[in-house]
Amino acid sequence: MQPEVAREQMISQQLRAWHVLDGRVLKTMAEVRREEFLPAAYRGLAFADAPTPIGHGQIMLPPKIQGRLLQALALTADEIVLDVGTGTGFLAACMARLAARVASIDIHAELVSEAATRLSGSGIRNVSTIVVDAMTYDPAGQFDAIAVTAALPVYQARFEEMLAPGGRLFVVVGVPPIREAWLVTRDRDGFRREVLFETEVPSMINAPLPETFVF
Repeated sequence: MQPEVAREQMISQQLRAWHVLDGRVLKTMAEVRREEFLPAAYRGLAFADAPTPIGHGQIMLPPKIQGRLLQALALTADEIVLDVGTGTGFLAACMARLAARVASIDIHAELVSEAATRLSGSGIRNVSTIVVDAMTYDPAGQFDAIAVTAALPVYQARFEEMLAPGGRLFVVVGVPPIREAWLVTRDRDGFRREVLFETEVPSMINAPLPETFVF
């Protein structure tokens, strides 16, 4: 299938069907060339309604999950965003079009290097990439929005503490078979957590696991 036909079907049959209706998000995901952010061996899977392997045991999230993430964060043009899990760089590229600046972190140096090359090749200049373990990352400032693209088996408040007032955090929490995508918002009264949908994504490397009980 031709990429433009597959892209159009991704928008109509995956994103819209999964209640991604924000015009800015749909336009962004239509214009950022998803296939160019994948390793050559996997470009044929760029528009599949499934996780796509990208090396190092990691995956690229399905389009519908990325669309729901972007829609939930509701980024604006003056905001600073943290992308936890650079992967291919595609999600950072989308957020870079919707926000002012993006800091994208990943524990795998090779993925970060490859993503930086793709971002530069796409003319994207407002993304900074950092090789770091997300569980030890200690940023100097706060973020208006944070996207955590791997699951936390046990919720970690460390990410919500990185939010500026009014900031939003997208994160997947729990263990299989049921994980929940949350939107966490920081307001004057503290943190408000909303369950968006159930999904399954791989756990974050080095994220704490639930305690096990021995009978």
